[in-house]
Amino acid sequence: MIAGAGFAGLTCARALASASVDVLLIDRRNYHLFTPLLYQVASALLDPGEIARPVRELIRPLDNANFRQAEVTGADLDRRLLITDRGQVPYDYLVLATGSRSDYFGNTSLAEHAFGLKELHEGLALRNRVLGQFEASRWIAEPERRRVMLTFAVVGGGPTGVEMAGALSELIRLVLHKDYRDLDLGEVRVLLLEAAESLLAAFDGPLREAALRSLKKKRVEVKLGAKVEEVTAGSIRLAGGETIPAGTVVWTAGVRGSDIGAAIGLELGRQARIKVEPTLQIPGHPVVFVIGDLAGAMEGGALLPMLIPVAMQEGRQVAATIAELVWNGGAHAFRYKDPGIMATIGRNSAVAQLGSVRLSGFLGWLMWLGVHLVNVISFRSRIVVLVNWAWDYLFYDRPIRLIVRAGDDRSTPPPHAGTQG
Repeated sequence: MIAGAGFAGLTCARALASASVDVLLIDRRNYHLFTPLLYQVASALLDPGEIARPVRELIRPLDNANFRQAEVTGADLDRRLLITDRGQVPYDYLVLATGSRSDYFGNTSLAEHAFGLKELHEGLALRNRVLGQFEASRWIAEPERRRVMLTFAVVGGGPTGVEMAGALSELIRLVLHKDYRDLDLGEVRVLLLEAAESLLAAFDGPLREAALRSLKKKRVEVKLGAKVEEVTAGSIRLAGGETIPAGTVVWTAGVRGSDIGAAIGLELGRQARIKVEPTLQIPGHPVVFVIGDLAGAMEGGALLPMLIPVAMQEGRQVAATIAELVWNGGAHAFRYKDPGIMATIGRNSAVAQLGSVRLSGFLGWLMWLGVHLVNVISFRSRIVVLVNWAWDYLFYDRPIRLIVRAGDDRSTPPPHAGTQG
């Protein structure tokens, strides 16, 4: 049984296709989300259906796999039961792959006022917010009030923050200024706040500097050494006392493992990640594995990063281990093969660190486009994404500028008791 249909869980299920096991995937969502492009939903370039596909569609070719939608709430490891909001499910082998969530480090003001960017509904909410602020600002006569409404602050200088800030600036300056003929771009600000003294800490120095230069060219105001202490409905207060008026705050500065580890009572490490053996098994429970962002896997004395390549490699490793255990085989220690990292700053600009290869600017951007297009989850999505990227590049236009809010959602039946097998 695999709890979680993200990159780790789905990869594990696919790798078990030829094994002598029945696979049951359980996830609270009925879709798999291609999270690297979520910021493009938030910035009105892509539709949700282009970065998310139904889990049942994705596992359709797998004869030994099935899917159930449920919220995983715990597990009884001694009785080998996974506990969900729809009942208890017995297992022979359990793979925990429930991923990560935004971490606000106990700051309630951030949790209340900042927009996260980890889930599909958060991307849609942020798109609504950005477009809604521009619409509402047309009714405001006072320039100072408009400036606050049209100030967008992205907190966190990692790849997600850099990509979101660049995409937001391009949306405003290349697209929205054509929609709003009376818009004064001097009233619009896009800020990127990073607590450290440099952006993209995992990248080499020259690439970090290249990213900084590119953001500034796109008129993103970058503030380094800017630790956010408090967020209100209309401002940000930094640790040094500076207050920045801002109508919208996007939080990309921290993630932590999902709550399942704490719910089960497992030993947790940094970022609430479950401590595991080198084989990705839970100590004392050899039939339970943890993979993806939830796994506190170590290599060289350091935690492996919360990255998609790590999750996918762990998924394949655990699938191979389970296939061997079924035939009385053994488990092997996980070894991560780093394929590199990259981040885009928008049109014609990205940085890529792939082994000994370092790319920035246009070449880095082409590399970023190719890698992400190949990894989009389905062939249909690749075609649609490529068309939207080409349209945006050629015509400076993003067609998904819709403010759409769901009404009272009564579509989901209530949980019920009982055991599901």
